[in-house]
Amino acid sequence: MKKIEGISFFDRYLSVWVALCIIAGITIGKLAPSVPEFLGKLEYANVSIPIALLIWIMIFPMMLKIDFTSVANAVKMPKGLTITLVVNWMIKPFTMFGISWLFFHVVFKYLIPYDLANEYLAGAVLLGAAPCTAMVFVWSHLTKGNPAYTLVQVAINDLIILIAFIPIVTLLLGIGGITIPWNTLIMSVILFVVIPLTLAVITRRAVIKSRGIKYFEESFITKFKSTTISGLLLTLIIIFSFQGDIILSNPLNIILIAIPLIFQTFLIFFIAYKWSERWRLPHNIAAPASLIGASNFFELSVAVAIVLFGLNSGATLATVVGVLVEVPVMLTLVKYANKTANKFKSL
Repeated sequence: MKKIEGISFFDRYLSVWVALCIIAGITIGKLAPSVPEFLGKLEYANVSIPIALLIWIMIFPMMLKIDFTSVANAVKMPKGLTITLVVNWMIKPFTMFGISWLFFHVVFKYLIPYDLANEYLAGAVLLGAAPCTAMVFVWSHLTKGNPAYTLVQVAINDLIILIAFIPIVTLLLGIGGITIPWNTLIMSVILFVVIPLTLAVITRRAVIKSRGIKYFEESFITKFKSTTISGLLLTLIIIFSFQGDIILSNPLNIILIAIPLIFQTFLIFFIAYKWSERWRLPHNIAAPASLIGASNFFELSVAVAIVLFGLNSGATLATVVGVLVEVPVMLTLVKYANKTANKFKSL
């Protein structure tokens, strides 16, 4: 097999490691249920502390690269932010509703009971109304995205979620009296953005002050080369150890739910990606701008589904399937984005 320049053996077969970790997680959940049971107790506000720690491991190297003098420049890139905001908030929730309704109530009409189809639709909408926060740092890292721009994207999306999530879900589902678990949302922002970013800023400044910028860029950062992927794989094992029984007991419905979610993910990515290409954005802006809308803030979606519909509801199952399909699909899109980087304007 021909060697791919710049890509390690580990990175080249990342999809294989992801599949193995998903299988390992489901196996642990089935054969050693005491493990996820113990880990499940280590949470606050529906946010798993072990997963939060692993997400720190994933995104810390990305945040180390952020030079805050470049954040101001990222804000001055209105085209990229326009694409992100329009796709995330004016397109994605509504295409998610339309595509999910079409599949659950028309295409799969004779396979899914009407009431259950409505629950699946609700779960899909909860996913569509919450664009990604923490994991987008990983996707951006894998496509060599601009770290400062990615941070600005995440910050703006977090602010918009605070005011737009409830109205959008209420509008699309017609559910009155929705109560968002604010403690889950606030804890997620603190754990997945504020804390690792603060640690990264302190570390960056301390290392540069003591050893210089050249050492920081050429030696220090390279120490974390495999950290992001290792954290991702360990996270998958934990997540799927929690969901093993649900996945194994609903194999057909898992597939039926996954189909519209995958279709929606590809649609949203290509809307933003082709728009970025038309506007001649640099690839390190276009890739994260497209990937942030394609992926979902699944921690929030799962928590809200549990609060509104219950742990064993179809809505909660749909959000769990969102977790199941997201990583393999996003890795496919990352691979496509990297292969087509030459179509975009260079900085």
